[in-house]
Amino acid sequence: MTGSRQVRPDAATRATLDKAAHENFPVAPFFLPRAWRGDLMAVYGYARLVDDIGDGDLAPGAGDARHLGLSRAQAEDRLTMLDAFEADLRRVFAHETPRHPLLRALVPTVRRCGLTPEPFLGLIEANRQDQLVRRYETYDDLVDYCELSANPVGRLVLRITGTSSPERVRRSDAICTALQIVEHLQDVPEDLARDRIYLPAEDMKRFHVSEADLAAPSGGASVRALVAYEAERARLLLDEGTPLVGSVHGRLRLLLAGFVAGGRAALGAIADAGHDVLAGPPRPTKPGLLREVGAVLRRARREG
Repeated sequence: MTGSRQVRPDAATRATLDKAAHENFPVAPFFLPRAWRGDLMAVYGYARLVDDIGDGDLAPGAGDARHLGLSRAQAEDRLTMLDAFEADLRRVFAHETPRHPLLRALVPTVRRCGLTPEPFLGLIEANRQDQLVRRYETYDDLVDYCELSANPVGRLVLRITGTSSPERVRRSDAICTALQIVEHLQDVPEDLARDRIYLPAEDMKRFHVSEADLAAPSGGASVRALVAYEAERARLLLDEGTPLVGSVHGRLRLLLAGFVAGGRAALGAIADAGHDVLAGPPRPTKPGLLREVGAVLRRARREG
């Protein structure tokens, strides 16, 4: 098996990795050691592709399906694609050569960092769940989904940087769940267009919000109150996780501060929009993000 990190630069692979530019904070910023950047981008490429399979957002031309040995017709079935991708992932951990270039790029990271399959399988399972579960009855149900869809990424970052511990994993899980909730709040109309609602049904009932209300061009008072309620939950989770930043040092502290700050800045953008997420996804500005990074780092210095 090759130990090369080279990824075949086909259109499908480039399209997947180019999406890094649209995250709330850079996935592998320039100030990190080169080895970390490569490993983080390998994990990002994996996570992004799994999400794109689950969302039906793959690059045109069925290139990803061909890599997995599937036909163009089979590429239209998301569960079939996820099954094929899981089978290819398992080749990585069976010391076989995977077919997809993004999985081949992942191999050196898995070997060097001693990564296990569980976080990668969790991300696949989250996207399977997206094909089968369109609504979440309770907040606890949504948190269970985030355990699959978001928390594995933070755990992988800790493993890649050699800083994993039970307490840090707990803090990381809180941050990742918060970031997933924030993303859901930003993307309510986009998710609804896919027939998905990540706002707990019990909360919608409490705030007298119907699905028809979520389809409106702008949010009424009830929708805004619901979004403010869920945003506060995300903020509390970020507060719970923020001590993780002060528990590490150097460039890793800056990276984790960026993740937390990205969530806080996004929550600020949602608040600045009056919690109306239906008129368009509220996105943080770069100055707002930088202010939040500074605030998180100052808190880390006080607590560190």
